[in-house]
Amino acid sequence: MMAEPHAAHEPAPVGQGGIALSRDALGRLMLRLDDGTLHAGVIAVRAFPISAPGEGVSLVDAEGHELVWIAHLDDLPEAARTLVEQELAAREFMPVIRRIGAVSGFVTPCTWDVTTDRGDTRFVLPGEEAIRRLSRTTLLIADNHGIHYLVRDVDALDRHSRRLLDRFL
Repeated sequence: MMAEPHAAHEPAPVGQGGIALSRDALGRLMLRLDDGTLHAGVIAVRAFPISAPGEGVSLVDAEGHELVWIAHLDDLPEAARTLVEQELAAREFMPVIRRIGAVSGFVTPCTWDVTTDRGDTRFVLPGEEAIRRLSRTTLLIADNHGIHYLVRDVDALDRHSRRLLDRFL
């Protein structure tokens, strides 16, 4: 299944059609469109990585120009979907905070000891502005290295974690 050819500036939609994806010898994602155009070093980018991770994925070239729009990852053939998901996983690193064990102080910068979906870690919160509210219950916390941690549901955290977090909100 191949996508219909489009003008260079207009992305090819994916759904009932398809895309031809592969990896080159260097491990870069390669995209071949219906018109035979081959794009090396394609990057997969989610439109809504937190609220709708399986929907709205764009494949862009090295300059950031959109080549293909994927409305739903499930619309892709399994092999193509696997390649796109691998590319997304390599690009995205956003541990989900499950518990806040300790905070070194309530004045920033301060060190947080947390348990995430990827294990225990410690990071430095550079300032209170590094905690961004995405919704009533969802937070995005950036550490001093630019790594983003997600709190999916503040209300689902244990009482100790909520009490520590409340000091910064």
